[in-house]
Amino acid sequence: MSSEERQRREEEPPREESPQEELRAESQETEDVSEPVEVGGSEDPGVVGEIADEDHAERPADEPPLKEEEPSEETLEITQDELSTLVEEVELARRERDEYLDDMRRMKAELENSRKRQERERARFVQLASERLVRELLPVLDNLERALEAEGDVREGVRATRDQLVIVLGREGLAPVNSDGEHFDPTVHEAVMSQPSDEHEEDTVIQTIERGYVLNGRPIRPAKVVVAKQV
Repeated sequence: MSSEERQRREEEPPREESPQEELRAESQETEDVSEPVEVGGSEDPGVVGEIADEDHAERPADEPPLKEEEPSEETLEITQDELSTLVEEVELARRERDEYLDDMRRMKAELENSRKRQERERARFVQLASERLVRELLPVLDNLERALEAEGDVREGVRATRDQLVIVLGREGLAPVNSDGEHFDPTVHEAVMSQPSDEHEEDTVIQTIERGYVLNGRPIRPAKVVVAKQV
């Protein structure tokens, strides 16, 4: 606005404005004052998010992992006292091991010697038993020779020799198995045949073909017998 117009307006008497004009003027002033003001900083929030995502992205598979910090020299240092203690413990464990091995070898040798000693004693016992039995049977052999040299009927001499032999073997635990008239017992009898009989019950021994024997209660030879069978 020029100075002449400003002066002319000042000289003019003031004009009353209508209410519409006052409202229009106030709104115009408000528009002039409330202009948009740019806020400082032109960074895009999307760009900031992308940068943050890149920081948290996983490392590539071919990228080597970060190296761990190597222990310092202070942690690797071993004092002389600790080293001496370790050496003493190793020596003690070695001595204990050697002692255990010596004990095991000694026990093994003792067991082996005991086994050999038992075998020698068993062999010696068998030898003594055989010698005693043979010594007791020698008189029986002598009687058989005399019976063969004698003239005439030798049955009495053979019977006496047999009785003597039974006595000698009886002292060693030998005993004959009873068969005739006994009920058949498969533990001490062996049926070689069966024969019908009305006089005996079934499975009764009616004849002994070969006598059986037990030694100290244990059967060593079953008696071969004929067993009765009902008609």
